[in-house]
Amino acid sequence: MSEKVIEWVKTIVISVIIALVITTFIRPTLVMEYSMYPTIEQYDYLMINKVAYKLGEPKFGDIVVFTSELLRENGEKKQLIKRVIGIPGDTIEIKDGITYRNGEVLDEPYINGGVTSGALEPTTIKEGELFVMGDNRPNSIDSRREDVGMVPIDTVVGKVMIRLYPFNKIGFVE
Repeated sequence: MSEKVIEWVKTIVISVIIALVITTFIRPTLVMEYSMYPTIEQYDYLMINKVAYKLGEPKFGDIVVFTSELLRENGEKKQLIKRVIGIPGDTIEIKDGITYRNGEVLDEPYINGGVTSGALEPTTIKEGELFVMGDNRPNSIDSRREDVGMVPIDTVVGKVMIRLYPFNKIGFVE
């Protein structure tokens, strides 16, 4: 009988260790907004790589989750999911529905509607900051707005890696 108990204890301990390791490196996230449509849709279930930026820096085109200064109804800071458009040293400009990065027109086949609303004078991204936008530009609270602005890199929770749901779209998120 004691041999069975030892086996159960081993199984439980190993399971707890595996769960701790997994939650240290990844985090599941349910998307509740439309700001990344059509790349990511409302109710998509994603896995976020929490250590991606402990080993490196965010890159242009990465889709990231970060903690903003915006508040939820319960007073907690709201986490947003957006695409990195500018990294430190880049100059971003938006005019006539077109986004420019370092003076060159961005090819953005992933955005909803094909144009970027609003205007932005040439703005150089400072060290330690990111310029982010949602793929659904008309319905995205992002760096174009003063209440979000430039995103401090240290507020980035992680990089979106895998979509787990809906099942017909399981796979890596580009």
